[in-house]
Amino acid sequence: MSASDPVTCVFATTTRDHPIHLWDATSGLLRCTYRAYDAVDEITAAFSVAFNPAGTKVFAGYNKSVRVFDVHRPGRDFVQYSTLQGNKEGQTGIISAIAFCPTHTGMLATGSYSQTTAIYREDNMELLYVLHGQEGGITHVQFSKDGNYLYTGARKDPYIMCWDIRKAVEVVYKLYRSSESTNQRIAFDIECSGRHLGTGGQDGLVHIYDLQTGQWVSGFQAAADTVNGFSFHPFLPMAASSSGHRRFQILEDDNEDLQLRGEENCASVWSFSYDVTAGEQP
Repeated sequence: MSASDPVTCVFATTTRDHPIHLWDATSGLLRCTYRAYDAVDEITAAFSVAFNPAGTKVFAGYNKSVRVFDVHRPGRDFVQYSTLQGNKEGQTGIISAIAFCPTHTGMLATGSYSQTTAIYREDNMELLYVLHGQEGGITHVQFSKDGNYLYTGARKDPYIMCWDIRKAVEVVYKLYRSSESTNQRIAFDIECSGRHLGTGGQDGLVHIYDLQTGQWVSGFQAAADTVNGFSFHPFLPMAASSSGHRRFQILEDDNEDLQLRGEENCASVWSFSYDVTAGEQP
C-alpha cells in the first residue's frame, strides 16, 4: 500500500453471511467483492482474510479449507485447498487466522479453532508442519520481522507462544496476558523494529515484552474494560488500542455498573518513547 498510488490503498473485510469486501481506504467506497459458495450454491462467509506479500492474492480461511482469490478477478473465481490431508494430517475446524512471512520466503501460517497452527507453502499450500500447544482455538498468528519466529494466541489461553519456525518442535517462550475469562479475540502486535510485542488483556492492561529475551519490560492501564485490540504504528512511536465488550442487562437488575462508560468502550491512541526497556509508561 502506498499513498502515492491510490489503486493500492485498499483493505479487505469479512463478516457473517456476506462475501469478502474490498474497500477503498481513501474514500471508504466498496471496490469489489470475492464470493465463495458452499455445496448448495449459497454464499459462505470467510472467517479470516489476508493479502499475500505481493498483494496479488487474497487468502481466506473457511471450515477445513483455504480459498485463494486473485485480487484482479473479483467474483466467484477461486482456488480451494483442503487443510486436512488424505492421511488425516493438517488442520480440522475453522481457519480463524492467517499471516504471511514478511521476508518473502513463500510461507504462511494459519490458525484453527482446533487449537493448531500450521505452516504452508504459499504457491501450492503444501503442508510443512503443524504446531500444537495452545489451550484454546487460535485467534491470532503473526511472524517476527525477520521471519524466523511465529507468535500465536488463542481464545481463553493466557499465553502467547513464540515458536522458532526453523525448528518448530518446541515453544521458545510464553508471554502472559490476562484472557482466561473472556471469549473475545485479544490481538497483539510487533512494533516496526521487531524488538517489542504489545498485547492487551481482559484486565484492561497493555503489556510490552522484549522479544529477544521474552521478558516483560513495561505496561500501562489502557482501559477499565477488556483491551481486545492493540496495534503499533507502522513507523512512528505510537500505538492504538480498542476496549470494551458486550453486556446484556437483566430487566429487573438496576445495577448502574452495567452502563458502559466512555473509557470502557472506546479506541485510544498512545505515544511511546523508543526506550521502552526503561519501563516507562507511554
